[in-house]
Amino acid sequence: MYSKFDFGQEEERRIVYVREVALDELPDDVRAQLSEDETLYAVHNADGERLALVKDRNLAFILARQNDFDPVTVH
Repeated sequence: MYSKFDFGQEEERRIVYVREVALDELPDDVRAQLSEDETLYAVHNADGERLALVKDRNLAFILARQNDFDPVTVH
């Protein structure tokens, strides 16, 4: 019941974070291409750098997995 489990080396996991992006966080040129009711999702690396911006949460997860990342949701 209390056996140890080896989760592997932390650096082996390539985690990215998926979160909804508020329109006011986007550059003006990107915002101009969107309607006010659209929702975008960003994929960020562990340092917070935005790697991708997509129109669908599921697409963000698919994109991450296709590039050998482990996506997790951030609120």
